[in-house]
Amino acid sequence: MDNYSKPIFIAELCCNHMGSVDVAKVMIDLAKKAGADIIKLQKRDNDTWAKRKPNIYNFPHPDMANAFGETYKAHRDFLEFSFEEHRELKKYCDEKKIKYSASVWDLKSAKEICSLNPFMIKVASPCNNNFEMLGWLCKNYNGEIHVSLGMTKRSEIEKLVNFFIANKREKDLVLYSCTSGYPVKYQDMCILEIKYLKEQYGKIIKNIGFSGHHIGTSIDIAAYTLGANIIERHFTLDKSLKGTDQKVALTHEEFTALVLEIKNVRKALKYKPKDILDVEIKNKEKLKW
Repeated sequence: MDNYSKPIFIAELCCNHMGSVDVAKVMIDLAKKAGADIIKLQKRDNDTWAKRKPNIYNFPHPDMANAFGETYKAHRDFLEFSFEEHRELKKYCDEKKIKYSASVWDLKSAKEICSLNPFMIKVASPCNNNFEMLGWLCKNYNGEIHVSLGMTKRSEIEKLVNFFIANKREKDLVLYSCTSGYPVKYQDMCILEIKYLKEQYGKIIKNIGFSGHHIGTSIDIAAYTLGANIIERHFTLDKSLKGTDQKVALTHEEFTALVLEIKNVRKALKYKPKDILDVEIKNKEKLKW
């Protein structure tokens, strides 16, 4: 554990609650039991996004088998929690003693979620170039600002970091290695980007994270060993439930195993304190030539 910080685990509920506050509460209970440190939800103003992406929001969902409405906007409206529902879930997280957070997708959503005083704010990959929203967050939110880097060029990452430096908020900035796909194939994970982020910005910003949209948990363990000590994974009650994110999410059992595996890996990530370990002494006497 010479250079490896304690891992932090985020359970991303995403839309896997299927628009139900009651389901979300069950997920919160199970995620906490599994070892999650932080619960993350999402908040977006669908009217804002419908105006920005009318060619998407005014037409049917590309996968109607997983749609909750006739159009993509109707689908998003069905799944979106209101501000009052977020307030209720923030209170529930407080009662359960697990940290509440949310991804914010637009300025209106950022203002609403920040009023709840979340543990952290996440800026999702699709809106990490919304500098109006980022500027408002830098000036009005005092906590950690976590930013995913899916669909983002290295030149854009540099611009983003410089923006936080100019606003004197780089010490609250957490960057996440992320590939925006559902699911992402192993060859597209490109987790050596974590090493790049650590080398390029590790001494400037607060932390490096990893947000995975893949199958299984082996990549998360590798991501931790490369320096991402914040691990974010989608969480689900059942992979067979309706929704495009269910299959790339972890169940309670899988999330529990991941937490244990990374904690065990952390114990092993160190150099020998001496040439012959205590556990080896008897075997050395018995087995060594």
